[in-house]
Amino acid sequence: MKTLHLSRIAALLLTAVPLSGIAQTAALPQAPAITAAELEVGKKIYFERCAGCHGVLRKGATGKNLEPHWSKKNADGSTQEGGTLKLGTARLDKIIALGTEGGMVNYDDILTKEEIDIMARYIQQPPPVPPEFSLKDMQDSWKLLVPTAERPKSQQNKINLKNVFAVTLRDSGELALIDGDTKQIWQILKTGYAVHISRMSASGRYVYTVGRDGLVTLIDMWFEKPTTVATIRLGSDARSVDVSKFKGFEDKYLIGGGYWPPQYSIMEGDTLKPLKIVSTRGMTVDGEYHPEPRVASIVASQIKPEWVVNVKETGQILLVDYSDIKNLKTNTIESAKFLHDGGFDASKRYFMVAANASNKVAAVDTKTGKLAGLIDTAKIPHPGRGANFMHPKFGPVWATGHLGSPVLSLISTASDKKEHAKYKQYNWKVVQELAMPGAGNLFVKTHPKSTHLWADMPMNPERENAEVNYVFDIKDLSKPPVRIDVAKDSGLPVTKALRRAVHQEYNQAGDEVWISLWGGKTDQSAIVIYDDKTLKLKKVITDPKMVTPTGKFNVWNTQHDVY
Repeated sequence: MKTLHLSRIAALLLTAVPLSGIAQTAALPQAPAITAAELEVGKKIYFERCAGCHGVLRKGATGKNLEPHWSKKNADGSTQEGGTLKLGTARLDKIIALGTEGGMVNYDDILTKEEIDIMARYIQQPPPVPPEFSLKDMQDSWKLLVPTAERPKSQQNKINLKNVFAVTLRDSGELALIDGDTKQIWQILKTGYAVHISRMSASGRYVYTVGRDGLVTLIDMWFEKPTTVATIRLGSDARSVDVSKFKGFEDKYLIGGGYWPPQYSIMEGDTLKPLKIVSTRGMTVDGEYHPEPRVASIVASQIKPEWVVNVKETGQILLVDYSDIKNLKTNTIESAKFLHDGGFDASKRYFMVAANASNKVAAVDTKTGKLAGLIDTAKIPHPGRGANFMHPKFGPVWATGHLGSPVLSLISTASDKKEHAKYKQYNWKVVQELAMPGAGNLFVKTHPKSTHLWADMPMNPERENAEVNYVFDIKDLSKPPVRIDVAKDSGLPVTKALRRAVHQEYNQAGDEVWISLWGGKTDQSAIVIYDDKTLKLKKVITDPKMVTPTGKFNVWNTQHDVY
């Protein structure tokens, strides 16, 4: 038997709540045999690759329920039953290896055959339950490495901070800060494992990252070289952070959302000192209790002292008023399960969020604190933050791609501008679908200064789709999109494993598009940069230290919600 490839999970061993400490319940009599060592391997791979879509307790969200056995009542009163035990090891092995048309990526070029076999048997065992994480646990994990009094009083470097890119190096547990003007790697810093997002302070000075191991890192870019000044843990799994942006509260607070435990935490913005934890456990929009309602995405309102907190499994959208942390006020808006990512419309008034397993997008009016619309879409919308532009016929629209359907959906958004009144009849409807050659889209992106809409397909199992981008002409959407072969343009040699072209990001000026070419941990990866006007290759950034680059966040665009 080959030696199991455990190198890519080494970073998890540094977590404050070791995975080996997660209690494994007794095996079911009908479950396939699995050794204690294989259980540990299964826990680590599941955390790293599966929990985000299927949930820590395996009850499903973006991905399907992976409990050994489940049953549910249908609308007609009949009972439907299923589970991984019913599917069996051979069928699960094929699903894991080859992926599905619903948006699950194939793992035959990511995991070994032995690891796939372990996972097929592991998910037929009862799911282990991780420990809780209290305010005291946060306090114990908090490290203030450089107090505010010891930090620079002014910028000590000549870097154009507005055009810096924060790039996740997923499998190495690092963040690369790249100078967007010179295209040079400025600094690589240790962060949490598989950083999900980077967010910028309201001032543009600080970068906040959150890893899928629950570690939040605060990086100060005013030093001569970017320096980590504080860290803290939110639990054993997390996805989202954002600062307070409203006038008078700039960077005063940071909020972080947990996948496990299901809760959000509030900290001091410049030190990460923990202040408050609020649980999100409770009732779904269907009136059923859920034990694992994870915080999927968080954005800061620019018109009120509020955060928009999206609770995945319950379908509840929370408007959290941070003007008085001791007496926290929360407005709860019912939408649909299962909430995921989203972004503001062009006016910055409406927040658009995918309820992806419900095939809907919810629009929240942050001015009135009410649901503005609940829009039916194609299968499994996954917008990232979405893309805003003026449609030639339908006016202001916000775009999302789909994991499970080969289209991009354009949704009409409301506007207070008098010249946009003629488009009101279209508001909160899908006004057009743009055809893609397959499903598996993760991100769409444009820029106010661009006439192009870029879309990726990294979750598609076919190489000719996963390694490319498609670019639509916003001025004439009847034209077929231009196919951009990112992998070929990189100049890197072809490998057995796919290099997935993922997460397009504009520079500050809006004239360049940066795309991550995400290879395996032992394969060379790259960032491929295009001229947005000509769609021609402009630069390839590749370096042995660029290990599995995924999300990229331009400081200016992220700071000001430009997308």
